Amino acid sequence: MSGKALAVLVGLALWVTAAQTMPAAAQENFEIQVYGSETVAPGATMVELHSNVAAKGSTRTNDHILRTQGAFHETLEVTQGWTSWFETGFYVFTSIQPDTTWEWVGDHIRPRVRAPESWELPVGLSLSAEVGYQRRAFSADTWTLELRPIIDKQWQRWYVSINPTLDRAIKGESVDRGFEFSPAAKVSYNVTPKVAIGLEYYGSLGRVTHFDRPHDQQHQLFPVIDLDLGPRWEFNAGVGFGLTPSTDRLIIKRRGPDVENCPPSPIARLTIQRRP
Repeated sequence: MSGKALAVLVGLALWVTAAQTMPAAAQENFEIQVYGSETVAPGATMVELHSNVAAKGSTRTNDHILRTQGAFHETLEVTQGWTSWFETGFYVFTSIQPDTTWEWVGDHIRPRVRAPESWELPVGLSLSAEVGYQRRAFSADTWTLELRPIIDKQWQRWYVSINPTLDRAIKGESVDRGFEFSPAAKVSYNVTPKVAIGLEYYGSLGRVTHFDRPHDQQHQLFPVIDLDLGPRWEFNAGVGFGLTPSTDRLIIKRRGPDVENCPPSPIARLTIQRRP
């Protein structure tokens, strides 16, 4: 492993250690995605748009947090590739409320490293650390930290990704809960070279030292479709069903298009990025 890669990994480890001493909450419905292990190409910038709406969710303000039913969430994600194994993502969260008010929710930053191909691992492997702020009107925790290991594998037409995520509040009502376990996973099958169907799972089980009661946990299943509309284009859409009383019961989401501004070349060009 190169000296630069080792330095970045050590830096992430120190950041995580420091964050545990400061005063993420459970999965929030602003960016609903199971990550793959690939990172953006060095020198490239990718832009993604995440959209979702809770068709059935909370119907009134509770503990100063706005209702989710009928709220349209729009998230802009911009990711810069620095090397073949390191990228940084930046998020802008917004919400269009049922009264048509468009609200800024917060911002997050997410550095991510992945295992170099030279390691010849049998699976894809990467780690992201996401930290950011969200307004109190949208979350009981205003500053959060998320650690997301990513393991994925492609077997011919089958694809599997597992994100055993740990998150915690840095500032807010859940600080004393420490790290909580919020796993996500995806299984998909390529029915054609351009179309894949799959199932995504998102959960929030509670603190790692003692899971919440099943009634208080969050579990969602999303039947999804992935469209490959070109060599550098991906579109993902799905309908999510909440399986517990603590989860929004029905969510409609989409992700795309993913647009990448490629590294400089003799002819300036704008292309479309297809995520693995």
